[in-house]
Amino acid sequence: MSEIAMEAARLMDMLPDDDKTFAYEFIKKLVMAWDPDFTKTTPDEAERIAQAEKSGFIDDEDIDWEKIGK
Repeated sequence: MSEIAMEAARLMDMLPDDDKTFAYEFIKKLVMAWDPDFTKTTPDEAERIAQAEKSGFIDDEDIDWEKIGK
């Protein structure tokens, strides 16, 4: 978790419960507006995906699942 996310969580934890709920719902609304179907990647995720693809990653569509283990 990034430093800013940890700081935000620490600050949010200081709030009364009603305000914590409001802050949570606000953050959730921001995330959903940014990526409503959760398909975007963070820079860290994009780098990990790129590394996996370069390391011999095999797409599941290229696997003959019927012959696995035979």
